[in-house]
Parts: sequence; C-alpha cells; structure tokens
Amino acid sequence: MNYNDRFLRACRGEQVDRLPVWYMRQAGRYDPDYRKIKEKYSLLEICRQPELAAEVTMMPVNKLGVDAAILYSDIMNPVASIGIDFDIVAQVGPVIHNPIQSAADVERLKPVDPEGDLGHILETIRILDAELKVPLITFAGAPFTIASYLIEGRPSKSYIRTKTMMYDTPEIWFALMDKLGDMVITYIRAQVKHGSKAFQLFDSWVGSLSPRDFKRFVLPTIERIYAELSDLDVPKIYFPGVSSGELLPCLRELQADVIGLDWRVSMQEGRRRLGGRFAVQGNLDPYVLTGPMEVITREAAHIMDEGLQEPGYIFNLGHGLFPEASLDKLKQLTEFIHSYSSGVLAKQ
Repeated sequence: MNYNDRFLRACRGEQVDRLPVWYMRQAGRYDPDYRKIKEKYSLLEICRQPELAAEVTMMPVNKLGVDAAILYSDIMNPVASIGIDFDIVAQVGPVIHNPIQSAADVERLKPVDPEGDLGHILETIRILDAELKVPLITFAGAPFTIASYLIEGRPSKSYIRTKTMMYDTPEIWFALMDKLGDMVITYIRAQVKHGSKAFQLFDSWVGSLSPRDFKRFVLPTIERIYAELSDLDVPKIYFPGVSSGELLPCLRELQADVIGLDWRVSMQEGRRRLGGRFAVQGNLDPYVLTGPMEVITREAAHIMDEGLQEPGYIFNLGHGLFPEASLDKLKQLTEFIHSYSSGVLAKQ
C-alpha cells in the first residue's frame, strides 16, 4: 500500500519532504456533498452509521489531498454513555437536559462503556483503518471543555456557572474532573485499540482561564490523562483551543508529542513558550480563508516560514473550518502548502 506517513513523521519531529497538512473540522458544511447528507441526517445520526461516518471522514482526504483524516464524530458522543442526556441543536451546539449542579449529579455519572455504547464509533475506526492511505486521527473533548457544557447546559461565553463551581465548591469540581478524565482515558484507549493512528484532545474553551486557574483546576487532570496514555505508541496531540497562548508555558511537562496553537501566537513564540519540547501544529486564522487566494497564500507562507525553521511542524488552522469556507480555496491552499514547503525543505 502507498501509505502517506508524513503526518506521523512530523509529529515525531522527523524530517519530511513536504509539510503535512490537515484542517480541524475538515469534514463539514463547506462541502456541498456533505450538506446534501446533512439534509437527510443529523450529526449524531451520521455517527451512528459507520459506513456513512467513514465516507464523510474520507471526503476531505479525497477532495483536498490532506495528509491525515480526522474521525467524523463529536466530542459529546461519549458523554451519553456516562449518563448525560443531550441534543446537538442547530445554531446552538450541545444542549444538556440534565446539567451538573451538585455533588449528587457528579456521583450518578457512570464509567464510559466504549464497546457497549460506542461500538458504532469503534466500527467506523475499523473501517477507516482498513481503507485509508493516510493516518486516522481520533479525538476526545478535554475535561474542562466538556464540563463547561455539562454545567452551563449549553455553550457559554462567560462560563459563569463553571467558574462558580470551581471557586465555590472545588470538591465538586475536582470530582467531576476525575470522572471526565477517566472517561477520556478509557475512550481514547478504545480508539487506539481499534485502529486510530494518533489522537487529539480538544480543549476548545480552556483559554477562558488564567494560567493560575488552569494550573490549579485543569492541568492536573490533563497531565494524568497523558501520563496514563503514555504507553500508547501513537502521536498524542493537545489543542488548548482559542486564546490559549498564555497557558503554553504551563504545558512543558505534559507527556504529549504535539501542541496545537491558535493564530494569536506565532510559531516561533509558541515554541519558545513551550520550551522547545514539542512538535507544533497550526495556526492560520480560519477567517483568512474569506480573502483572495493571494492573501491566503501570503499568510500561509509566512506561517510556514516560521514553522519550518525546525523539524516537527504540521500545518493546520488555529481553530475549525467554518461553513462558509470555500472548497476550491481549501484545495488550492493544500496544493500550495505542499509545493511551497517542498521547495523550502529542499534548500535546508
């Protein structure tokens, strides 16, 4: 099989002949074929059909030529297995029908059962492992980000209920972190067992915390997750989400391989704050894609010039693709990243 392993090599800090690229939310509503599928099925309905979920996962690999696939799923999928009742509501996001408000609410949460409750997701991974010629990235939502939905009841901009629990009843907060940490560890281990070639922990909203609060309330659980998964022989990625540049120095002891950066910190500065310990991934502002191609390629070239100064760099966005993004521009961008980076690397 002609297997493209550039992404895996870059995660390990090894030399590559051209820069690997994939995009967060690369299977999504910017693709007209995906929009047709969504006319018939909801996100969760697609996830429950392994053949269809695998098809959607492979769409950007086939159409854009990216160097990795990311499982079509949702960070909320394992949450149903532990006893949370929720819906994914259009234009809103996760809406929780039994939010976490007390110690009793935390106590009733069950251990996740991947084989019993999430067998459809594991079957999707098995299908993709057999068919893909690029690595499959699987993922989980990080405990803070999941907790923010469970406590607030829906997406929030202020996280007032979440922070109130942290400050007012820390014993409930840490009990919830422990249960969500266990959920992530069990879920990721099952993903790798069934064919995942790398995993990413999405902590999309943890940038809402100060470094001091992050170190006290969140980092111990993140460190435990990566420590307990350190025996897995696959690249381990942590994406601390948007506005997380001030948190990067806190991550220097994390047993991860790759740290994802958002667009508010440069590749050079991100590496400096991380102590040069990790490969890095990112970090084009997704909304640069609204501009003409000469602007998109100019910004991408600037990021690559910084990222390629050291081995261990994967091109990505600083957050996920948005529905209005252009499929044609993404295809052109992917081709540009490959051609531009191969020229730079040939001269090194």
